Amino acid sequence: MTTETPRWYTSSYSGNGGQCVQVATNLATPHGIVPVRDSKNVSGPVLTVPATAFTDFVGGVQAGGFGTV
Repeated sequence: MTTETPRWYTSSYSGNGGQCVQVATNLATPHGIVPVRDSKNVSGPVLTVPATAFTDFVGGVQAGGFGTV
């Protein structure tokens, strides 16, 4: 991946329900990736998403393109 340390972030919209993901957006600009992990298992696997795909995903969520639960 990279030698730079991810700075993990949990959205302020996440409640304490335990079903959250964390992202490390500090790697988007310098490396073109956004690591994503399960907040309940911080030492578990990390999914590395291309920054452009993550941006498109967030835009889709903000536009309501994925409906609600």
